[in-house]
Amino acid sequence: MTARLRRLLALFRRTRLDRELDAAIVAHLELAEHDARARGLSVEEARREARQAFGGVDAVREAHRDARSTRALETLWRDVRYGLRGIRRTPLVCSIIVLVLGVAIGANTTMLSAVEAILVRPLGYGDADRLVIVMHDGRAPVSYANFDDWRREARSFQGMGAAEYWRVNIGLEEGAERVLGLRVTQDLLPLLDVAPALGRLPGADAFTGGDDKQVVISHGLWRRRFGGRASALGETLRLDGELYTVVAVMPPGFVFAPFWAAESQLWAPLPHAGRPTSRTHNSLRVFARLAPGTSLAQAQADVTALTTRLESAFPHTNRNVRVVSLKERVVGETRMPLLVMLGGVGIVLIIACANVAHILLARAATRRREVAVRLALGATRTQIVRQFLVESLLLAGAAAVVGVALAIVGIDALVALAPPDLPRAADIRLDLPVLLGTVAMALTAGLGFGLAPALQAARPVPGEHLAAGRGASADRRQAATRELLMASEVALSLVLVAGAGLMVRSLASLQADDPAFDPGGVLSFSVSVLGSRQADADRRAPFYEALVEGLAALPGVTAVSAINHRPLDGDLWTRGMTIEGRTAPADGAVIGAIYRVSLPGYFTAMRIPIQRGRDFTWTDRTGTPGVAIISDDLARAHWPGEEAVGKRILFGQAASDPEPRWLTIVGVVADAAGRTWEDGRGSEVYLPFLQSAEYATSPTAPFSYLSFMVRTEPGREGALMPAVRRLVAGMDRDVAVSDVATMEEVVSRALARPRFQLTLLAVCAAVALLLAAAGIYGVVSYAVTRRTREIGLRMALGAQRGDVRTMVLRQSARHVGLGVGAGLIGAMLLTRLMTGLLHGVTPGDPLTLGMSTLVLSAVALLASSVPAWRASRTAPVVALRDE
Repeated sequence: MTARLRRLLALFRRTRLDRELDAAIVAHLELAEHDARARGLSVEEARREARQAFGGVDAVREAHRDARSTRALETLWRDVRYGLRGIRRTPLVCSIIVLVLGVAIGANTTMLSAVEAILVRPLGYGDADRLVIVMHDGRAPVSYANFDDWRREARSFQGMGAAEYWRVNIGLEEGAERVLGLRVTQDLLPLLDVAPALGRLPGADAFTGGDDKQVVISHGLWRRRFGGRASALGETLRLDGELYTVVAVMPPGFVFAPFWAAESQLWAPLPHAGRPTSRTHNSLRVFARLAPGTSLAQAQADVTALTTRLESAFPHTNRNVRVVSLKERVVGETRMPLLVMLGGVGIVLIIACANVAHILLARAATRRREVAVRLALGATRTQIVRQFLVESLLLAGAAAVVGVALAIVGIDALVALAPPDLPRAADIRLDLPVLLGTVAMALTAGLGFGLAPALQAARPVPGEHLAAGRGASADRRQAATRELLMASEVALSLVLVAGAGLMVRSLASLQADDPAFDPGGVLSFSVSVLGSRQADADRRAPFYEALVEGLAALPGVTAVSAINHRPLDGDLWTRGMTIEGRTAPADGAVIGAIYRVSLPGYFTAMRIPIQRGRDFTWTDRTGTPGVAIISDDLARAHWPGEEAVGKRILFGQAASDPEPRWLTIVGVVADAAGRTWEDGRGSEVYLPFLQSAEYATSPTAPFSYLSFMVRTEPGREGALMPAVRRLVAGMDRDVAVSDVATMEEVVSRALARPRFQLTLLAVCAAVALLLAAAGIYGVVSYAVTRRTREIGLRMALGAQRGDVRTMVLRQSARHVGLGVGAGLIGAMLLTRLMTGLLHGVTPGDPLTLGMSTLVLSAVALLASSVPAWRASRTAPVVALRDE
């Protein structure tokens, strides 16, 4: 046992050690006296000589205590015990302090857990900080030909790989299941530096034309489909009608790719052989690992030089290629909203500390006589301050325990409320770094709210309080401190209320946006024919036609159609468009538009207005003149002041193609919501399914499914799905039905993130308002109590009750007004951080700031009215007699 540990243990055995020391001193003195008497001295002389030789008993005791322990620890332990006794004397007040502060610390711990998990904690890959993405504009996909050149010629990367989206049908006895997977190049999975839990990653032969029917599966799919059996390795899965051998199982919690296909459950080889050589067929997301010692800026310079050369050789194919940190791509859009929310709960903690400081200042005022006695008996002001701070830290420690308990519940609630697109939400938990942050937060809060009361308590002059029990100068100092705290609470509360008001108006603006379709009563689901007999080119169109007829015959169904990508699902493709009779731009720029393919009746099923022209019909099929329908935005942009119907375009083709297929515009429809709710309504071109060679015949996964829209009576959407599944299974059980949702649920998901942000900020604002109201009430009530004699004299001299109420409210209004002024300045400055979160409203919106000021002023008036009313009811005789 080390000497330091022995000293620490001695602190908790002080009483026993003191008894042992006293017994040793007595025994030593008795032995010295015995020796002196043996030399012939009297009893008194022997005792005197023994004591003189021994020295001061008290000095020996102190020296022994210093040797066995540390004076600082002993002093601290004494202060802790004294503080605990003080807390036990006022249990109700201290319980309120712990509860108020615990709620604030719990909220901060919850948000700190989210920030640590999402923004701070490294991604779940080896040396994840060196992982980057290389894409057009940092987010748009890349062609295989470009990826091949980058992989060969870039010098700043240790390795580079790519992935392609893969919606795959798993063939099962009970029917097909559609899951998300990725086709990956040879270097991609090794690049992540994550070893499989079982098996091995596909070898080089799987990527070079050998056995490419190998698959790596997620831990969840392994447990669900194979019961967690190790013997699953080597077994097969029927994917899109072909048998794949399971060669590896990834560990629990493995997610890839985190920003784009986080729900992937399968990873299969993307063979090099036979890949398209076109540099405009963009379908890959490219990932790379920086070479040791290479910075992001150096890699960007390398890629810029490389793509500049390729752009010269292949114009318009290598523009704006950016190297972006993988973590930044995953969490970049989430950083500011999370930091704003963390700032919001931080403001709540500051307001809670101000409230606790109010209570402790009032508590310190009741202990003036106690402090004066201690000062008169020789205690130093430093000792008084230390004692008060220890009590504050004890309260903060208890509040931290309450806060951690609340955070455990709060984290579960946060994850449950989180929108589906919040990255890494499943990783949010209470771990050691967060607990250390909570401890630091509690210590800081304890010192923050305890310092002012401690300094105030150490200032009184002993004689003043021993003689009269009241100090006018101390009263004035404490009143000024309390009023400053009240004004700061008002200012901070106004910032939060203004922020919440902006989010309310932003969400209202989003909800007021017209998506150009009616989501009520629409059931949507995807139907994929991949891996079934219906994927054959001569079967596919008849199958979809028969399915539409079968769905239309179901009870309650009023309209049925389908489209390639469901609105608001975050998946859009764009293609280039050429207008007949127009010359191409000199800079080579391409007119882009969103690529839509639909069955007849889609606009009727979704109730999207056809502004001019007509809808598609079942006669718009292969062998008939090509037709297209465009959005109103596209018509206004390229045919301003003239009729777009009847004009001809090329879509997805160049005019120089050997057999260009010109499409006649037969209709113009309203601009409908596209990839997300916040995105602007883009330019769209709709093509009929029966004229689309890709969707009618292509064997690849992206073109083998359609999203069906079935309109029925509102409220019956859910009851319709069992009949839909029976209908599809009766036609072909290998056809997969997935992504089932009502369009109202789709719209709700699209608004989930702004609604989540509003909920958190609104809760912070509500708590801040309650705390501010409590603080104002406490300060005004305390001021009224301290002025009871003055109020009694005023009323005895003729003041009316209304005069007293006006006096109290006027004094409160002065400090509230100061806080409102400071809060407006703070709100105008700090809400600028919310610019990226707002839609249809600006950070300095005068209406929002004005309404926030009115709400806070009303709360302040209500909080001040109760003590003002109580002051006006003071009886002069009672007030003077009490004094």
